[in-house]
Amino acid sequence: MTDAPGRPPVAVSVLVPVLDEAESIEATVAVMASQRFDGLLEFLFADGGSADGTRERLAAMARRDPRIRVLDNPLRGTASGLNVCLREARGTYVARMDGHTFYPPDYLARGVARLERGDVAWVAGPQLPEARGPVSQGVVDALASPLGRGASKKWAAGEAEFDLDTGVFCGVWRRADVLAHDGWDEGWPRNQDSEMAARFLRRGQRIVCVPAMAARYLPRDSARGLWRQYRGYGEYRARTALRHPTSLRRSALLPPLVVVDVATAVLAPSRPVRRLARVGAALYGLAIGAGAARTAREHGPARGLRVAQVLLTMHLAHGVGFFAGARRWGMPWRAVTVAAGLPPREAERAPFPGPVDAPSLAAATEQER
Repeated sequence: MTDAPGRPPVAVSVLVPVLDEAESIEATVAVMASQRFDGLLEFLFADGGSADGTRERLAAMARRDPRIRVLDNPLRGTASGLNVCLREARGTYVARMDGHTFYPPDYLARGVARLERGDVAWVAGPQLPEARGPVSQGVVDALASPLGRGASKKWAAGEAEFDLDTGVFCGVWRRADVLAHDGWDEGWPRNQDSEMAARFLRRGQRIVCVPAMAARYLPRDSARGLWRQYRGYGEYRARTALRHPTSLRRSALLPPLVVVDVATAVLAPSRPVRRLARVGAALYGLAIGAGAARTAREHGPARGLRVAQVLLTMHLAHGVGFFAGARRWGMPWRAVTVAAGLPPREAERAPFPGPVDAPSLAAATEQER
């Protein structure tokens, strides 16, 4: 696939997997299309079979803006949608943007400018949650505290850029670099950016966060949706840790430990063990209560109660998901020992070759061209 004769080459291809985003798609596309960038852009939307009118709205926008292209994502997943877009991309650079996120107008320009300095392979911005209802407000409040965001740096703001680990949110890359890693692993319906980030890091490639690229996203606004989201995060965090043992942070051990502690406090046959577990549960409850009290002092008791509910949902769902993932793929014991402070084995520092059993996306793309 090549650019039309006489047409300047595409500088950046924006990759957007979508599924049932009708509620926000027009607003987010308007933000994407208003990017200030000195070069040709294209916006590739991979639709996973939306049933709410998303596809029709995108098609109407594509008729008005030739930079927009709508593609089919028959596997429906986020990773598969990104790879569909990546195969069709014509840009020297690619950027991931999500259909429920609002990006600053110079997001692409800043990302490309930082890549062109040559010392990094992945440029991202902070992830800033924005409330649209009571549950999502609880998420915003929870992520403002260490109990909610853990040790992840992607929520941080500030002025100076900083290096990231596997806690990443979207980003801008050289297309050749993403192809060299065979794109996103389609076995990861969740946590796919973190899994790919682990591959970049294992090859010694830097990932940086540029605070001026901060993007606002809309969190889940239902307790059920939040539970499903964090359970999925936990499940695929376990799988990522199994593949990349050095990717698990110490703070990520809290949710599984909470689940173990609660289960032990209720089910342990030994009374002394149950008592000890209940002490741990009480200490955890005090930590949640302290966070809720801080929120209540600043914003009122209703928000304090809500943030406590959200933190409990996040931790329990993530912990349950982690054990579900461990049951499905195996407990990532090496990752747990590394996160607990033991040194990683030399084999775990070696470069990871790419997605398991995945065909070369780079080779397939060149064949199509």
